[in-house]
Amino acid sequence: MPNPTAAMLVIGDEILSGRTRDANMHYLAGQLTEAGIDLKEVRVVSDDADAIIAATKALSAAYAHVFTSGGIGPTHDDITADCIAAAFETQIDVRDDARAILQAHYDRSGQELNASRLRMARIPDGATLIDNPVSAAPGFTLGNVHVMAGVPSVFQAMVASVLPTLTGGTPLVSRSLRVMRGEGDIAGPLGTFASDYSDLSVGSYPFQKDGIYGANVVVRGTDAARLDAAMAKLSEIFPT
Repeated sequence: MPNPTAAMLVIGDEILSGRTRDANMHYLAGQLTEAGIDLKEVRVVSDDADAIIAATKALSAAYAHVFTSGGIGPTHDDITADCIAAAFETQIDVRDDARAILQAHYDRSGQELNASRLRMARIPDGATLIDNPVSAAPGFTLGNVHVMAGVPSVFQAMVASVLPTLTGGTPLVSRSLRVMRGEGDIAGPLGTFASDYSDLSVGSYPFQKDGIYGANVVVRGTDAARLDAAMAKLSEIFPT
């Protein structure tokens, strides 16, 4: 049985402008690989309601899981929660359990749960909360969409909260061989190898060091024995 599939929706003008470098995609990809969930697509959209809603609908229909990051804070441009509610055609408002979490957090810190902070307790009807042990404000899951913060430390904590609730498949395993020849030289035999092992994923990643061209050939699959056999054959084709 194939592994469950996933997509990621990264939300925020700051990502598209280059002001902020996204680290969440790299982290999520690694975690999903270990869980046996195949990340198939990543989209980045601006803080535009129509774009967020359209992307959410498309990805939710195409994949088993969708993970979003960004846009669930207290400011005016944090519109993700409203957009997810709109995509699922459901209502959104301050929810008592989310409000209680925030109230306890701000009471402990001696701060006021003002109107801006209370925005983070607005949860779509039918959603379940995602725990946030870092800064308290919860994310949520609605349907197959898991809505999380953009701050990397909070995003990672929310991923840790969500993944144990999901059914994964067989973790993807990878092997690599460093070949000290340029891709133009290895392309022919590597293509034949990839055809012979079509059940595996074969990628070539070139590099140049001290004027010497080479490539790291990476082979991925879920069957470790099959990978070992493939790497033995690859080492015969490109002896080190």
